[in-house]
Amino acid sequence: MALVEINFDGIVGPSHNYAGLSLGNLASARNAGDVSHPRAAALQGLAKMRHNLALGLAQGFLLPLPRPNPRFLHAIGADGSEDRRLLAAAWSASSMWTANAATVSPAPDTADGRCHLTAANLVTMPHRSQEWPDTLRQLRLAFADATHFAVHEAVPPCFGDEGAANHMRMGSGHGSAGLEIFVYGTTGGAFPARQHEQASRAVARLHGLDPARTLFVEQNPAAIAAGAFHNDVVAVANERVLFTHELAFADPDATYAAIRAALPEAEIVIVPASAVSLEDAIRSYLFNAQLLTLPGGEMALVIPSEAWDHARVRAWLDSMLASNGPIRRVLPVDVRQSMANGGGPACLRLRVVADPATVDPRFLLDTARADAIEAVIAAHWPESIAPADLGDPHLAAQVSAARAALLDALGLSELT
Repeated sequence: MALVEINFDGIVGPSHNYAGLSLGNLASARNAGDVSHPRAAALQGLAKMRHNLALGLAQGFLLPLPRPNPRFLHAIGADGSEDRRLLAAAWSASSMWTANAATVSPAPDTADGRCHLTAANLVTMPHRSQEWPDTLRQLRLAFADATHFAVHEAVPPCFGDEGAANHMRMGSGHGSAGLEIFVYGTTGGAFPARQHEQASRAVARLHGLDPARTLFVEQNPAAIAAGAFHNDVVAVANERVLFTHELAFADPDATYAAIRAALPEAEIVIVPASAVSLEDAIRSYLFNAQLLTLPGGEMALVIPSEAWDHARVRAWLDSMLASNGPIRRVLPVDVRQSMANGGGPACLRLRVVADPATVDPRFLLDTARADAIEAVIAAHWPESIAPADLGDPHLAAQVSAARAALLDALGLSELT
């Protein structure tokens, strides 16, 4: 069985809007109330998928969830008198950031030799806490082969779990046994720590991970306070390489030592705060990037164009490339609509190491499917949504019909 990394990107949903619902996400707060452009956002996301496909990488996708969410509206007794933020929550397209869909442990790491996925409960934020039941349905369809996959329900909501955005995996290769690193936060400061330590430990137990190859690391509270609401805003790993900001972890020296003890070949690329401040890193989303192994074996960093255009970040990237280190290429992509709502290239994808032949092929991207998705987006996604539009019955009907058209085009009526 040939195990490869498949990145499953979220298709940006037709209700994409800027409601500013995510406490601690500075970009989301900064652009709250702006007019969004769902069609442009979805096409930008699809272009990123095509970009990675053209690099020779396996690429999958996950679909927008039903919005406005009728179950959520029913549960809050919506009658038009509710707080506008609750109404906006029912319209949220935040499932586009599939790094929060689940935590994934590949087959070489687990006790039963299957790839395990646990849906994230996302309990900290109301607009995201409603996602996991529909996400679970989708994961159980895409990864239905029980010989190769085990898909778990979310851990109890008393333990906040934000999925793969707070989880990294390192190893000599995607198909070999890896070191799984769970990053949790502690409460305190102006913003909540969204990933609970006990949620991470529960996921590790559910996945049957070897304790000797599992680390639980505390995120630096200063990073959370600065706006790094998930670990993937300040660190990303791929195979033997960890690319991290100097201030990402509460105890960086102990973290690096534990990684090197478990993985002697580990290469840790540390960006010093003197070169790129936390503020610069978070505003540019330098670390919310895809660190990928290309078919030829070299590593590339897929970054948002905002990072490439940032003078201090660009200067550091240029020096990194000149140093002939493990990351040999930097590839900027345009995901500005997602960035304006607080999510970069890494937020938009869930990494799954698996044999593509074991995945439901309807969730795997090729040129024909990309063309079909693009045609539906162009024909059905709203061009723009203003905050006052949320709740409009005509827009609700358009959003619902757009999703239905996508499901029909992809032959995924089970998710209606």
